[in-house]
Order: sequence, then C-alpha cells, then structure tokens
Amino acid sequence: MQGEGKTRAPWWFYAAAAVLVLWGIMGVAACISQLRDGADAMGAASDYDRALFAQLPLWYRADYAIATGTMLLGALALLVRTRFAVALLTVSLVAVMIQFGWMFAMTDIIAVKGPYVLYFPLLILAIGALALHLAHVARRRGWIV
Repeated sequence: MQGEGKTRAPWWFYAAAAVLVLWGIMGVAACISQLRDGADAMGAASDYDRALFAQLPLWYRADYAIATGTMLLGALALLVRTRFAVALLTVSLVAVMIQFGWMFAMTDIIAVKGPYVLYFPLLILAIGALALHLAHVARRRGWIV
C-alpha cells in the first residue's frame, strides 16, 4: 500500500488512462469546434447537415458539452487516481446515451444518411463504457480511492 490506502496500479492502467485523456481532449476539441462552427465543423456540410444542426435544441448542445467535458475530467481523475473518476465517467456515459438516443430516435438522420452514421457514435459509446468499467475495476482493486 502506498499513501491514502491506494494500491500500486500496473503500468497498463496509466497507459489506458493517458489514452483516455487524449480521447477526452479530442472530444472536447470536437465539441468546441461544432458549437463554434456549426455543421461545417467536420468538413463540407450538406444542406441537410445545416438544417439538422440548426434544429438541435439548446439542451442537446449542453448535453454534448457535458458528455465530452466529463469524459475528459473522468480520464484525468483516473490518471491521478481519484474516486471521482467513477462518477464523472458515469455522467459522461449517460450524457452520450441521451445525446445519441435523441439524435437517432428523434431525427431522420439514419434514413437520410444510412446506417453507417451509427458507427462512430457506437465507438464513442463503447469507449465510454470501457472507461467506466476501468474505473470500477480500479476502484475495486484499490488503484483509485
């Protein structure tokens, strides 16, 4: 045991946490870019993309910021080995589910663009779930306190 009841974490834990911090930074940067630049943030946008972005409710944009911000903070919490990682990553995962759940249930994006638009959101969801799982494992093993 070292300080405050924490058990020494393996090297791969730090590597995974560092990768998650980079992922979180990319997410926050993408969020800021989209909130600033709108539909054109990810390249040339179609008329459909612009119309879809224009109809997004304010809460959706706030949810996107919460999802990416808490992912970054949760990853940083993992890296510095604090228990807040579990709560932050839980909030992030729930916010991602709300964000994409609304997008795919309440718009016609899949019908217009095809099912391939699901791939990246599913990757985001999977990474969020894996990050939360890592936080729970770290908590149980005493790597975060």
